[in-house]
Amino acid sequence: LHVARESYSEAIYLTPAADKKDLAILHCNRAACLQKLGRWDEVVADCKAAIDLDPEYVKAYLRRSAAFEAQERWHDALEDLKKAIELQPELKSSEYRRQAMLEQRSQAQFEKDKEEMMSKLKELGNTVLGKFGMSVDNFKLEQDPDSGGYSIKFQS
Repeated sequence: LHVARESYSEAIYLTPAADKKDLAILHCNRAACLQKLGRWDEVVADCKAAIDLDPEYVKAYLRRSAAFEAQERWHDALEDLKKAIELQPELKSSEYRRQAMLEQRSQAQFEKDKEEMMSKLKELGNTVLGKFGMSVDNFKLEQDPDSGGYSIKFQS
């Protein structure tokens, strides 16, 4: 694998910049070697280079999606899989289970990140408001059903 990776690196170096499709294939093939070695950041970088060279290169999106999945970057993995399916719709039938799993994990990660952010914001708010003898619990947020806007009310 190391020899193959080095061969792809040399081929990338020697290939003229004008041969974008060939360069995209070489980057994606080197990413395959790196994928076998579990070097996920490098897989992502090579697939990004391949996609930059050829934005319709389905294999690069699929490979980068797999790398993002290995890194537990669920949303990124899902977006690349969706793009691959958009470019090659017949993939939907073979990738539907993986897409459903990524959607579920992406949503769970989003909810976890949202809770963590709200907790940090509340902590920051309490730090500032604590200097005045208050906390964020002294305020109530109400959404206007007509406009969708919010109003904040103080409650002691």
